[in-house]
Amino acid sequence: MKRKPILGILGLSDGEPEVHEQLKEIVQAQVNAITEAIRATDEVEIIEADELVCSVKSAKEQAELLKSKGVDGTILAYGVFAFPNFSAIVAQNGKGPFLLAANLNPDWPGMVAMLAAGGALNHLGIDHFRVSGEAKDPEVLKKYLTFAKCAMVASGLNGQKYGLIGGRSLGMYSATVSMQDWQKKFGVDVDHLDQSELVRMADEIPEAQVDKAFKWLSENVGEIHYNDTSFTAEKLKTQIRHYEALKKLIKQNDYDFVGVKCHYEMSRHYCTECICAAFCNDPYDWDGPKEPVVYACEADSDAALTMQILKMLTDEPVIFMDVRHYDADEDVMVFCNCGSQSTYYATGKDDYKENLAKTKLYPALDIYAGGGCHVNLMTAPGKATIARLNRKEGKYRMTIIPTEFVTLPEEKMAETTMEWPHVFAKLPFDHQIFLDKFDANHCHAVYGDKVEELKMICRMLDIDVELLGE
Repeated sequence: MKRKPILGILGLSDGEPEVHEQLKEIVQAQVNAITEAIRATDEVEIIEADELVCSVKSAKEQAELLKSKGVDGTILAYGVFAFPNFSAIVAQNGKGPFLLAANLNPDWPGMVAMLAAGGALNHLGIDHFRVSGEAKDPEVLKKYLTFAKCAMVASGLNGQKYGLIGGRSLGMYSATVSMQDWQKKFGVDVDHLDQSELVRMADEIPEAQVDKAFKWLSENVGEIHYNDTSFTAEKLKTQIRHYEALKKLIKQNDYDFVGVKCHYEMSRHYCTECICAAFCNDPYDWDGPKEPVVYACEADSDAALTMQILKMLTDEPVIFMDVRHYDADEDVMVFCNCGSQSTYYATGKDDYKENLAKTKLYPALDIYAGGGCHVNLMTAPGKATIARLNRKEGKYRMTIIPTEFVTLPEEKMAETTMEWPHVFAKLPFDHQIFLDKFDANHCHAVYGDKVEELKMICRMLDIDVELLGE
C-alpha cells in the first residue's frame, strides 16, 4: 500500500572539459557507491541522471530531467572538486529538498566540493542537507534513508486533497485554517463538503452491507453496552451507514484525508460519528485489511494535517486525542477523546480480533442526543511521539513531545469519562510546562521515537519546531 520514497541522484564534476574527462570515472564511482548502497536496502527507489554534470547546460538539463520523473528529493554527489555554480543551477531548477553527499576521501576533494556547493546554496537562501562518509557505512546509510523518508512526506503533501466535512466545531479557532494558506504553504487543496452528504448517502447503503458490518462488530467487539434508548442495534446500524457513506465520499472526491465536524448537527440530531473516526483511521474494517485514511474529529484541520504527516512518515494509524487531565498520583497526562480513536491502538498491532476484543462500545453521553456509541479502549503501552501543528498569528510551528504510554487499571478511565478512549502518557518534563505552553486542546501521536524525522520534515517545509520542555 505504501509507496517507496523516490530520490534522484546526479554526480557533479569539474567544469573544464579535459579535467572532467580525466576525473569522470571517480565522480561516477561516487554516484555508484551511493546508488548501490541505497538500492540494497530495498527501501528507496533511486533514479540516476542520464549524465554527469560538468557544465551549466548539463546542470539545468539533468536537474529538470530528475524533476520530471517525480522524485521526492535530489542527491548531489561529489567525488572530486565540482564547480559550485553547477550545484546552484541544479538547486534552482531541480526538485528539492537537496542532500549534498561526499566521501571523506583524502585522495580527492569531494568534501571540498560539498562545502563550496553548500556555501553557494546558502548564499542563495536554498536550505539543504549534507552527509559525508562511505554510503555503505550503517550510520551514513541511515542518513540517506531518513532523508528519503522525510523528503517523501514533505514533497508528498503537495497536490493532496483534504475533505473538510462541515465547518468550525464548538467555536475552536485552533481547528480552522485558511485554504489559501494551506495551498501556498503545503500545496494541499481544501475541499469543503456539507455534512448533509453523510446523511443523504447513508440512506443509500445496501442493507446487506450494513448487516455484514453489524455481524462483524457483534462477533468481535469485546463489549457492546446497548441501553434500549439512545444506543440500540438500529442506532449502531445508523452509525455503520454513516461510515459506509464516508468511505464512498472519500473515494468519489479523491480525498487523501478528512475532518468531520460532528458537533452538534450530527451528534445531537442523527448520531455520533465515532464509528467513522475509529474505522476510518484503522488498517482494517469488516471488508478486510485497508489503508488507514486520516480522520480528524470536530473538523480540526490542523489536527488532520498533523496526523497526515505522521501517517505518511510511519505508514501506521495515528491517534487523535483530547487533552483532559493531569493525574498527580500516577504522574501521567490523561488524554481522553470525546469520540473515538483507531482501535489499532488497543494493542499497536494489525490484528483486528485482538484489538476489538479490548474495545467496548458505550452509549453516547446525554449531551449527544442523536445517540449511538462511543468507542472505548485503553492505548497499549510503548514509547511514542506526540505532535501538533500550532499557529501564532498565522505562522506554523510543530510542537513535538517524546513520551511513553503506560497502562493503568481500567477503573482509572471512570475518573474522567469511562465511555471514551484513553491514553495515559508519561511526559519527560513537568506537566505544568505542557499546560502553560501547549496551544491546542487536541494532540496526536504514533508509536516510536520520531523526533528527528519530524524535525527534518519541518525544516523541509520551513516550519518552526518547538520541542516542549527544552
